[in-house]
Amino acid sequence: MTAILLAYIGVGLMVGLAGLGSVYGITICGNAAIGAIKKNPGAFGSYIGLAALPSTQGLYGFVGFFMLKGNLVADISALNAAAIFGAGLTMGVVGLLSAIRQGEVCANGIAAIGSGYKVMVQTMVFAAFAEFYAIIALLFVYLTSSVL
Repeated sequence: MTAILLAYIGVGLMVGLAGLGSVYGITICGNAAIGAIKKNPGAFGSYIGLAALPSTQGLYGFVGFFMLKGNLVADISALNAAAIFGAGLTMGVVGLLSAIRQGEVCANGIAAIGSGYKVMVQTMVFAAFAEFYAIIALLFVYLTSSVL
């Protein structure tokens, strides 16, 4: 396997896994919102706001690509390719898992809002905890790209 291929696999995993996590997280929220709309249709804006939160991990994966793309050159060293692979795999896995878990937190908030509880802000605070680790993973991608 050539070094550039390893680097591209890392970038592909980063974008793909983080995006897949966002798809799952948003779907979890969407399913909860459908049920909540039946009980409390007036809170549709809150449902949309919470359902959109897991989409950010997919965006982080895409942003990570732009951070690393300048290092994707034909004569990349094996060490730099391994660093890109590791950063991509890290961002991909963390993005996947944090988006799914964030979707679960937001879905619980959506269900509670549907039942009449005023928990929009509290849900966003708890959802931010899962988001934080995706941001840390993106920071790792940035730091990796800056030392290559």
